Amino acid sequence: MNNTVFAFVLTIIAGFSTMIGSLLIFIKKKNHDKIVISSLSFAAGVMITVSITDLVPESMVLLRSNLQDINIVLISFLSVILGIVISMLIDYYLPDNPSKQVSNSSLFRVGLISMVAIILHNIPEGIATFVATKSDINLGITLAIAIAMHNIPEGISISIPIYYATKSKKTALLYTFISAMSEPFGALLAFIFLKNFINDVLLGILFSIIAGIMLQISFCELLPSVKKYKDNKLIKITFFIIGIIFMLLKFII
Repeated sequence: MNNTVFAFVLTIIAGFSTMIGSLLIFIKKKNHDKIVISSLSFAAGVMITVSITDLVPESMVLLRSNLQDINIVLISFLSVILGIVISMLIDYYLPDNPSKQVSNSSLFRVGLISMVAIILHNIPEGIATFVATKSDINLGITLAIAIAMHNIPEGISISIPIYYATKSKKTALLYTFISAMSEPFGALLAFIFLKNFINDVLLGILFSIIAGIMLQISFCELLPSVKKYKDNKLIKITFFIIGIIFMLLKFII
């Protein structure tokens, strides 16, 4: 198997790990609120941790190869702000009542915004995994494992709110599948168009923008949605902390 084929295989595996998160919709539980609360709290903890400990530091490492320290901090900061603005615009322009079949439009919006943001997140990750694997297979494998770890809870952040808003497993799986496909799509873009143009500075800026998008979603969509459920405060805090710990484990393993 040559490097190109293996790079595509890795991005497909990393991308479709998102579908693992959607398996929670098949758990039958009378108290649906607890599943929504724990899932969204966990996803928020993951996304915030990924942004702060993964995306922004990786962005600064990539930028450091071509820029001075002051410029690195400024560009990374401005890119995070741009990501926040992009996420706010996505939120603003999404319809309030997307379908008559949606029983909870606010919960559906959380899943939809998460899906859009994760697609924007996965495409550059697919590019990065493909480029990394082409140059160093071991680096590509390490990167794919790290991506797969946080793609699972990202799948949760899409499938759970959409399922409990629509009561349709097919709809939840479809939206999660679309998100999963964006990772190999990023690899395809890199293979066809970007392999001669992509550079560390561009990837660094993209990672900071994605961090801003994820932070905005976590603090303005996921956590506020959880707060609407007044009971089970302990569950909210517990699963938020579990989400943080889950992403920090990679620094120990």
